[in-house]
Amino acid sequence: MDNTERLPIGRRVAYWRIRRKLSQQLFADRLGKSKSWVDKVERGVRTLDRLSTLQDIAAVLRIDPAVLLGRVARPVEVDARAEAVERVRTALSRYEIPLGRPTGRRPVLPVDRMAREVTHAWTTFQHARYRQVVELLPDLLVDAPRTHATAPDTGRALLVDAYRITAALLVKLEVADLAWLAADRAMIAATGDRTLVAAAAVQLGQALRAAGRAGTAKSVTLAAAYRIAPTVIEYGTPADVSLCGTLLVQAALAAAQAGDDRATAELIDEATGMAGHLRDGVDHHHTAFGPTAVALARAAAAIELGNAHDAIDWHERTTRQAGWRWLPAEHRAAHLVDTARAYLHVDDVANAARVLTEAVQTAPAEIRHRPVARDLLARIARDPYAPTTVTQLAVTLGLG
Repeated sequence: MDNTERLPIGRRVAYWRIRRKLSQQLFADRLGKSKSWVDKVERGVRTLDRLSTLQDIAAVLRIDPAVLLGRVARPVEVDARAEAVERVRTALSRYEIPLGRPTGRRPVLPVDRMAREVTHAWTTFQHARYRQVVELLPDLLVDAPRTHATAPDTGRALLVDAYRITAALLVKLEVADLAWLAADRAMIAATGDRTLVAAAAVQLGQALRAAGRAGTAKSVTLAAAYRIAPTVIEYGTPADVSLCGTLLVQAALAAAQAGDDRATAELIDEATGMAGHLRDGVDHHHTAFGPTAVALARAAAAIELGNAHDAIDWHERTTRQAGWRWLPAEHRAAHLVDTARAYLHVDDVANAARVLTEAVQTAPAEIRHRPVARDLLARIARDPYAPTTVTQLAVTLGLG
């Protein structure tokens, strides 16, 4: 480790100023500041808490802004992530089973082993470890069809889940076309089994919304919801109720994206009624459906409809409830990113920064890997009143 990394930020400024053979006056002149301002910064009397100022200082000193924060610059590995996504695309482009191509020396995983692999991928996704998930997917997408081919009955649900996980992650990474393809594969594999179709339709709805096809998303998710809906809710299994309710939420979010206030309210009210028959903390079919999830969906729908104050109200009420902590980290962090958007819509930068910081603490990858979250961070960091923690994070991630 460079010894300068242990120094306070003001001392690091002084260290690099001296290395560049600049007097305090000359350094101040190049910054457009006074010599007294530079002296106070270097002595730690004045803090550096604005991203723009850090960038200006770094430019004069000809160093990376992250050096001033005492760490080696570690921007998100955008190129590495793009390469990983390309490997997923390649895996989805293989047609070994339908074309009868040789599978090489790679062994076919038995159902029990494949089940463990799928469970691990779901768990990793719900813990918001997106980098690890994207590394797992290429092998999963090769192995799951092979297992299904050798065990069509018991391997079918595993194949559907492999495609569902893939679609869910690609929606996060905003690779909408590939997410749609993965969700479509899940639907095809699920055909004939109403439960598997309903589960696959959740990710299909997400992918269609990500692709800007809100009307189609609403139609598909509603059809799947009413196909799985119990005739009498009280007698329905918790798993079926969870799937139906989740699909109604997806339909509501699609309606909100299309600007249909009335349909949004009706669908979320219907989902609320279903959630009333369940409890929080249960994760049937990896939906995390329950009263808290529906309340958060109300907030998300309000944001889509441009009702930021309503979204903030739902956020503040819901996150105080016990069910909030029972949701997967991925779900909570995604909601916090949405809420940061709502706070920005009402020009409340302080609270936008607060909830975005909470999202980082909940699931760092939500900020590091989601383009929408990175854009939000950059916007907040540019505000002159943004807290130091946010500006430091923005610099570390290479955001201006």
